[in-house]
Amino acid sequence: MEWEPGAGEQAPAVLGGGRTGCLGRLVQVLLFAALIAIAFVGQLWAWGGAILGGEVNPAAVTAIQSLAALAVLLPFAAGWRAGRERAIYRMWWAAALYPLLLAATRLLPPTQSQAVLLLQLVLTLLFAAVLAWPLRRRRVSQVIRSTTGGAAAGAGLLALPWVLFGALGSPEDLLLALLLGLAFGAAAALLVLRLWLPSLELDSRGRGADIFTGGLAAGAALVTMASGLSLNGLQLVLMVALPALSWLAVALFYTSPPAGVVPAFDWRPPALLLGLSSATILAFTDAGPLALEAGDAALGWAWRAAGISVASGWLWALMALLLRLHWGTSGQEHPVFGRVVWGGALLSAALAVLLYFVAGQPGFYGDRLFVILNTQADLSPAVQMRDYDARRQYVYRTAVAHADAGQAGLRRTFEQFGIPYTPYYLVSAIEVDGSLLARLLLANRSEVSRVLPSPRLRPLPGSMEAGQQEAELPPDHGWNLALIGAEQVWAAYGARGAGIVVGQSDSGVDGAHVELADAYRGRGGSDDYNWFDPWSHTPAPVDYGGHGTHTLGSVLGNNTGVAPDATWIACANLQRNLGNPALYLDCLQFMLAPFPQDGDPLHDGDPLRSAHVLNNSWGCPEDHEGCDPASLQPAVDALRAAGIFVVASAGNDGPRCGTVTDPIATYAGAFTVGAVDAQRNLAFFSSAGPVMVDGSGRTKPDIAAPGVDVWSAYPGGQYAMFSGTSMAGPHVAGAVALLWSADPTLIGDIDRTERILRETARPFSGEMMDAAGLLVGEESPVPQPAATPNPGAVLLDVGLDSQAACIRQASAGQTPNNLVGYGIVDVYAAVQRALKADE
Repeated sequence: MEWEPGAGEQAPAVLGGGRTGCLGRLVQVLLFAALIAIAFVGQLWAWGGAILGGEVNPAAVTAIQSLAALAVLLPFAAGWRAGRERAIYRMWWAAALYPLLLAATRLLPPTQSQAVLLLQLVLTLLFAAVLAWPLRRRRVSQVIRSTTGGAAAGAGLLALPWVLFGALGSPEDLLLALLLGLAFGAAAALLVLRLWLPSLELDSRGRGADIFTGGLAAGAALVTMASGLSLNGLQLVLMVALPALSWLAVALFYTSPPAGVVPAFDWRPPALLLGLSSATILAFTDAGPLALEAGDAALGWAWRAAGISVASGWLWALMALLLRLHWGTSGQEHPVFGRVVWGGALLSAALAVLLYFVAGQPGFYGDRLFVILNTQADLSPAVQMRDYDARRQYVYRTAVAHADAGQAGLRRTFEQFGIPYTPYYLVSAIEVDGSLLARLLLANRSEVSRVLPSPRLRPLPGSMEAGQQEAELPPDHGWNLALIGAEQVWAAYGARGAGIVVGQSDSGVDGAHVELADAYRGRGGSDDYNWFDPWSHTPAPVDYGGHGTHTLGSVLGNNTGVAPDATWIACANLQRNLGNPALYLDCLQFMLAPFPQDGDPLHDGDPLRSAHVLNNSWGCPEDHEGCDPASLQPAVDALRAAGIFVVASAGNDGPRCGTVTDPIATYAGAFTVGAVDAQRNLAFFSSAGPVMVDGSGRTKPDIAAPGVDVWSAYPGGQYAMFSGTSMAGPHVAGAVALLWSADPTLIGDIDRTERILRETARPFSGEMMDAAGLLVGEESPVPQPAATPNPGAVLLDVGLDSQAACIRQASAGQTPNNLVGYGIVDVYAAVQRALKADE
């Protein structure tokens, strides 16, 4: 399809007389800057607000951004006198409609990225169809074939950094990216064809000047349109990379030589350039839910690729302007030129494929589905078993048998269709590679309770190792150990955690660190049953994030830990500090019944090698990682039934009430920990109860521990000081290890252990820090009913958003409360109580 005014077809009626003077040029520059600023401010607000955890609605922000641009441009698009400039303003105004049209797609949760892209594809096709009506089909000339080859060659070269740095999702993701990219390219090209190019019929300044001006105008339109495309910050990358192609795209519109011939324009070559380039970025950049939180990693590489694309696009455009693409002074194209152009296109495509397989990240790394079945194993008989070994074996064998029986039909179906899957038993569930269609089919199966997203991070081209810390352990590092009484236990009872196995599920562990190496149960190379990495399947302990080494160091580090003589095993459920339901379950299963490196968790697990106490300094938020409120509850209940003590950090979304929201901290079966500082003041970030996501109103956390400015181990033999409830939870895991080491009769007795920790906890008498580290003054006590079966319900009466309500509840001495539960852990008092009870 092409528009040929010279062939008798009348140009659209957007033209008019008048040429722009200095004031008009100033207005044009100001509107150009305003349009760019509105788009970038809007999307930085939408993405940055979500990164910082604010209550930002990306759909609303995108709509506001579009409406602001439409309002600014409307007077100029409607009434500007000079036809050439008025055409630009109308093109910009129409471009601002596109993100407004797509804004509603961002109402979908980030875990539904395929649904977002599919809906955006439908709306983009609708937008392009309106612009394409009516256009008449034209004969394809030799020049059009050459410009199409040039578009393909340009797109191939511009794809090189993306195939080198990026990674593909699933085949469905690739198909959606290709279709959406091509639809977007067509919409953008038709926008320029219908609203800018007709103005050149009456007011052309020469082909070079027209291409330069048109490139600037089209670039602003591309920035605006790209702001509505994709999700989770990828739109910002598109807003930078695509406008660099605008000059080349405008040059590719020309299908006739310059020597005395009326220009004709065809939208297909620029549509191909923009479409393939958009599709490449969409396909090779992770825009799934985890990308929002891993922006410093995945999107960091995307920004590098975008920078290279910008430089390449500008260089390519300069060549097109200098050579006038391929038109000579004679106005005739050399017959060999078309073959050369298409040869370049094939060469660039071959180079991209070579880079992908030799230096890229070949393969598919799409998100998956986590399918939870209706029935879960009844493990309640295990609680009554006095023999600890028999108890653990019963839980493992019963849960596996239930999963094998209940999942048999689904497994057969997956095998018949050749669909890869991973079965689980601690929660009867299956993780499966799948798409939107698979999700709909699974949801209608009678044995399926629900289907959750199981997002996966795509691999990165560079190292994920934690940054080096230059700090050495300071002499006053142990305030946290003294505060909870660990040093008193060592001195008075000689109990240091010997004989207790601590299970650590986190970003991994630096197994060679001097604080941790001698406590690894697999030291000497026996990594079977002691280390599991479901992410990368590394054969020995490694920590790419640093978080796991730091938290484990607080549990049992030689100089930094509560229980330095305890033994550890570990599992890597986090990569770049992120996970999903299946990965968290992988590690919870490994802690109940460890298995060999190449073993089958359902049949090669050995529950007699289980951990005694688990530290879980992580949470699984539904909006990004896919866990619904009850997704991991059967696993925690099963571990408790097996006599394994599960410690969970409360989260860092405080100080408002109702901010303990993410599994597994919300569960009654987990012992949840908030954070205090050296002065026993509650940390401003420490999440507070009650638990509202499941409607229970359950009081959380259960207890508090040091979590502000805590020194511990860090990968590379270094040390680091961090703050968070992630730092508080390990103190309680270490306290349980000390308690069970001092009194082995407590091993597996979860109820009695919790009761001792609660009854011996120090009452909270401090204050609450605000975000600036200042103390918030105490409020007068809230009158309490004579009997309050659920203290969290009192908070609901005063409002979840009332910070003062949480302070008043704790200040009134109410126990438990939704700030610190029963108080601050005192392991010395706990050991005293346990040993006294045994006398």
